Amino acid sequence: MRSPVNFLMPLSQLSNVVHHYHQIKNAGSQITSHVFPPLFKHLANIRSFKLGTSIHADVVKMGFDSYASTCNSVISFYSKCSMMSSALRFFDKMECKDSVSWNALVHGFLSLEEYEIGLSSFMEARASNFEPNVSCLILVVRACWKLEAIDEGQNLHGFITKSGFSIVASVQNSLLNMYVRFVNLNYAQKLFDEMCERDVISWSSLMSGYTRCGNAANALRLFRSMYVELGNEMDGLAAVCVLQACANAGDIDNGKSIHAHLIRKGFEEDVFVENSLIDMYSKCVDIDSAFVVFDHMSSTNIVSWNSIITGLIGNEKSIEALQLFGSMQKTGVEGDEVTMVNLLHACKQLELPVHCRCIHGVVIRGWLSNDFVQNSLLDSYTKCGLMELAMKLFDTMERKDVISWSTMIAGFAHCGNASESIALFREMQFAREPPNSVTILSLIEACVISAELKLSKTVHGLSIRNDLDQDLTIGTSLIDMYAKCGDLISSKKVFDEMPSKNIHSWNAMIGALGMNGQGKEALALLHEMHDQGMKPNSVTMVSILSSCSHCGLVQDGLACFQRMLKVPSLQPSLEHYSCVIDMLARSGDLKGALEVIRKMPGDVEPSPVAWGALMSGCRSHGSFKLGQIVASHVVGLEPTNSAGYLMSSSMFASGGVSEGMASMRRLMKERRLKMVSGNSLVHVEGRDHKFVAWDESHLEKEGIYVMVEFLHYCMKKVEGND
Repeated sequence: MRSPVNFLMPLSQLSNVVHHYHQIKNAGSQITSHVFPPLFKHLANIRSFKLGTSIHADVVKMGFDSYASTCNSVISFYSKCSMMSSALRFFDKMECKDSVSWNALVHGFLSLEEYEIGLSSFMEARASNFEPNVSCLILVVRACWKLEAIDEGQNLHGFITKSGFSIVASVQNSLLNMYVRFVNLNYAQKLFDEMCERDVISWSSLMSGYTRCGNAANALRLFRSMYVELGNEMDGLAAVCVLQACANAGDIDNGKSIHAHLIRKGFEEDVFVENSLIDMYSKCVDIDSAFVVFDHMSSTNIVSWNSIITGLIGNEKSIEALQLFGSMQKTGVEGDEVTMVNLLHACKQLELPVHCRCIHGVVIRGWLSNDFVQNSLLDSYTKCGLMELAMKLFDTMERKDVISWSTMIAGFAHCGNASESIALFREMQFAREPPNSVTILSLIEACVISAELKLSKTVHGLSIRNDLDQDLTIGTSLIDMYAKCGDLISSKKVFDEMPSKNIHSWNAMIGALGMNGQGKEALALLHEMHDQGMKPNSVTMVSILSSCSHCGLVQDGLACFQRMLKVPSLQPSLEHYSCVIDMLARSGDLKGALEVIRKMPGDVEPSPVAWGALMSGCRSHGSFKLGQIVASHVVGLEPTNSAGYLMSSSMFASGGVSEGMASMRRLMKERRLKMVSGNSLVHVEGRDHKFVAWDESHLEKEGIYVMVEFLHYCMKKVEGND
């Protein structure tokens, strides 16, 4: 009979270790505990759970479950077979737990991404004074940043330092990556500076941290330092990090320099790096260079195609992006959800309803169950004004999240259908889907359209209940909403209670005062804005000039305009000139308004709005000779817009110039222009009612016209008494 040793020697070497184990067992030879560790290791490698549990039973029968090495091999086997419940049951029954046992258990949980129980087991193991191994520590560090467990991560760092593992490069890199993930770059930089040996992984980790935080300058500084310290040693990850930094900073010069360096180092065949180059050039608004990289790639993948399509869309070449998708299909490359979302974004930019439907047809073949794609399709339909198709898709969606609801609410508001927008929000509440900031902003837009103060206050209350009222964008929109509903007191209250204000908040409040006839107050707020160190921008000055125009504050307005001319960052644009022209024309200074038009700088051409403001002044102040000249400019600049003809006709009519009025009407008829009637919108009992002069389509037309006549009678009576 052979000795057990003779059987043990080939046991770890022969390919079929299970067969040899059964040979030993059937021969009745003595089996020692040393047989099982290599046996369970082999079974774990081939994932033979059934044979493993059978041999585990042999271990128990033979009494080897009291041997630490055998028990540890059993735990490791179950862990590698993803049977953590079996591993934990066996572990709990063990009487001889040692550091190997704890390492195997913790490693098993963390390898299977069961981070919470794995981290908890590690804490329990620490209380038992176990000694972790390097691989276990690396996984525990990863668990900390995966769970965003900042305190536990910092405590772990202390434990690693005390245990002497802080000198191990892989452990140091894991800690560095943890602080980067925690967005604690001060700690990351300090740890990096204290590292005795830094490899390319260390440099890449910190570079990626600065890149993610938008600090491209520090990322590029690190890259230069890495090149000095490591010389030729660089990998694809470092290359991608520095290219992302260039992309985020829009630094095309450094990007090109790094591109040349990568070619010299032989990275031109690395698809990962080439895709990053496409992204970098696209974000640096050099789409031609991005195409050169794409065209010279020896092999492309779906990321390559998506990167160049995204680049085209980002550079406002949506038509080319759609054409490139056709080329992609011809090469046999299947698109993914990112491709679909990109194409829908292109359709949305171009407002191409037909293309939206075509992409929908492609989506049906494989991505209709993807929430991201469905929501993008909804958004494209709403932006293209296809609300019926959007609603049809929305109704068929099995999972409606806050993005789906918000997209539809925003779509109806954007199309001017406030009542549908509000009705859909009520359905959202009934579905118990909590709103987000986009939902609230869309409802605010609906409130602005309906101009219903009661509804506006309801939406404001809703934002407070959902802790969204402190959001700067929402606060700014609330100021504008109340102003357009005529409630200036509420606008001021929202503004005063804002915990922090930006330029948009100040602009909204100045605009609110101006549109409600409070020009002096708007100017006072501008001075207060200066006193608080907030510099006005071009939008601020448009609001101020518009306020002065509508409130008759001509001298104040002109003084503001003169100050703008002296500030390089506030050089007047066409909008500012149009406001000044309107201000002068309203006050009757028609020659001054015409002089402003004539003296506009060469890079600013008078628009139909500017000429229209002057023509409105001519009509109001009876200057029909000048009005005739101005009318020719208005009609000449926009020959297909009926508004200019109607304004000119109205001016001639008020001055009794029948020939001019008839000429405008004749031109409209010759050019087949339709007159767009003005209308009034009244929100009554949850419904929008649209009124056009002499329209008889309303169901309650008789009562409405009776009331109009009664109001006219009352007005005449009051006028007679005066």
